Amino acid sequence: RIRVELDSQKLTAALKARTDETVSLLSDLISIPSTRGNEGPAMRYLLEKIKPLADTCELVPISDDIQKDPEYSFPLENFTYADQPNLRLAIKGSGGGKSLIINTHMDVVPASPGQEKPFEGRVEDGIVWGRGACDCKGQVATLYLAMAALKDLGVTLKGDVIGHVVIEEENGGNGTLAAIRSEDRADAAIVLEPTDLKILPSIRGAVWFVTTCYGRAGHSGQAGRTVSALKEAIRAIEILEGYHDRLLAESKGHPLYDQWDNPMPITFGMMEAGDWPAMAPSRATFKGVMGFLPTRTKEQVMQEMQDALKAEGGDWLPDHFEMDFIYRHDCNEIPADHPIVKTLEAACGESGHKPEVSGMPASCDAWFYSNLIGVPTTVFGSGTLGVAHSNQEQIPVSEVVKGAEILARTIASWCG
Repeated sequence: RIRVELDSQKLTAALKARTDETVSLLSDLISIPSTRGNEGPAMRYLLEKIKPLADTCELVPISDDIQKDPEYSFPLENFTYADQPNLRLAIKGSGGGKSLIINTHMDVVPASPGQEKPFEGRVEDGIVWGRGACDCKGQVATLYLAMAALKDLGVTLKGDVIGHVVIEEENGGNGTLAAIRSEDRADAAIVLEPTDLKILPSIRGAVWFVTTCYGRAGHSGQAGRTVSALKEAIRAIEILEGYHDRLLAESKGHPLYDQWDNPMPITFGMMEAGDWPAMAPSRATFKGVMGFLPTRTKEQVMQEMQDALKAEGGDWLPDHFEMDFIYRHDCNEIPADHPIVKTLEAACGESGHKPEVSGMPASCDAWFYSNLIGVPTTVFGSGTLGVAHSNQEQIPVSEVVKGAEILARTIASWCG
């Protein structure tokens, strides 16, 4: 396969000419609060802006039947997808080249406590601030700028480029699930997430769990006759922490993850129990997330978590708990020398950016493509995950431009 290298001076000029409008696009997108269930307005705005850059561009309605899919995550009662479309675009190749899917998401998490003007998309000293600035509307802007530069340069491709801008990544990937249930297939995929411009061919998995422990309620004066569901829940948390520690120890030795002490943490985020301080509660529920590396599948982790509670829970807990998994992401892993990784590495070098290949100590939608439809997938993007979901969420304009340059070179080479 012959690499297609873009003229650096012309590409730089094309990117510069479109930078201001790209920053305006990003600011406008941030100003549309596209939390779960509210993505429609942002998708319609993007449709009108990006349509001139693609051969086809359309909003794709999502059927409420997606909630019956076995891989569906985070169900809600009486939920509807009436105004939650994905956006699909395509640049048609002339034939004979490799095809590429580029995925990123439009949904954002709610504003953080103390976050200043989360939905204003303000620009200060070359940095764009606001919810979604890096995760992931900054990636939408990166894709937009790369496409605009290629179009302005008159680059023609042999292979197709398919864009999936999806909903509901943050709560489990239901938008990408809908996208892969379509007929779209390609020779490779790139999922755009904030990676500090690192190339991530390995992504850890995660399962969100809801555990309910049951006790025997009673007055505080009935010692020996009551069983506190709250105490059983605390016991369950300690058991799951022990399981996590064993799994982490077994997972050591992966070259892309050993740079972190704990790339697969377990987090307990919510607990609810009891009606009265002086009464043993009959029910306690806690929620959290368990990360894991490619040494396990999500099915194995879910089973082993339940097995640990049954084996180590003493006389009461094993028969008095329920565990549900509302978000189930498998690991994504392709070889570090896969052609799409090497193409991205070369594009980094041509853009004056030292390529770095690493693992991702968080989960994302990459596994849907690799694991469910056999499209080799890597993750790449502008900005840093360190400020995502925080009250300091931001992205430097310079990183959007550099990410767009690398992405444009990658598209031209892979599909050229």
